[in-house]
Amino acid sequence: MSEQQRDLVGYGAEPPHAGWPGGARVAVSLVLNYEEGGEQNVLEGDAASEGYLHEIVGAPPVVGGRDLNVESMFAYGSRAGFWRLHRTLTAHRVPVTVHGVGQALERNPDAARAMGAAGWEVAGHGWRWIDYRHVPEDVERADIARTVATVERLVGRRPVGWYTGRTSSRTRNLIAGAGGFLYDSDDYSDDLPFYVEAAGRPHLVVPYCLDANDFKFLIVHGFTTAGDMLDYLVDTYDALHAEGADRPRMMSVGLHCRITGRPGRVRALDGFLKHVAQLGGGWTATREQIARHWLATHPPLPRP
Repeated sequence: MSEQQRDLVGYGAEPPHAGWPGGARVAVSLVLNYEEGGEQNVLEGDAASEGYLHEIVGAPPVVGGRDLNVESMFAYGSRAGFWRLHRTLTAHRVPVTVHGVGQALERNPDAARAMGAAGWEVAGHGWRWIDYRHVPEDVERADIARTVATVERLVGRRPVGWYTGRTSSRTRNLIAGAGGFLYDSDDYSDDLPFYVEAAGRPHLVVPYCLDANDFKFLIVHGFTTAGDMLDYLVDTYDALHAEGADRPRMMSVGLHCRITGRPGRVRALDGFLKHVAQLGGGWTATREQIARHWLATHPPLPRP
């Protein structure tokens, strides 16, 4: 399917049998978005302060100036929230994929090194946490290369996956054409990986989600308590687990240092991981592991 088309059919009524390792019913992908220090700020030459995904929901950005309150909320994520999540995730001994913003990692190299030491996958998440629709193509291409080099230097291994989040119309082709990437996750349209055509060849998409995602704490009519998020994660896993008896699926869980890293919310992550372990049937894997499995088990069909 070309990037210039919309695919509203997908796998249809007969999705492929994923064949997850160990006969798992659900492949669980835990994703930690590391963005703090890469957000919009006039100190970076931006026109306004960051206005998205902070605790003062709906507050407008400060045009032409700094919002020190918002800056400190982001700083909480890198100073305290990351380490709380690191302790929780390493205690459960689960694989993790980090969507790492290059500039954010560079500004907290201890966190980046801790990700590498824990064996986590670090995928690229842009050089900065901004909307790339408004970035010229040559700048976006350079930002991809700079992010790759930074992750490789700080984590010890270059990224093989990518997720911008707020993409330009060129992002996927730039990633597919850059070489060295197995997949991108800039898509929310399925419960299984799939292929598209990008940069003139088949390109794997490992879809992400914005429903089983802690960003809903920071939007209107989203999660309010840790119990809200825990209930939703458990319900999602249980539904996919039931479906997975004959049609194994994939479940993504989106986390942020400044969100689930708060003490009143981390219980949702801990409780969910306990539930997955107790019910069984899950293969908790990095997105790289999922991508490599799919490429080996369900390779792209040859062109007609």
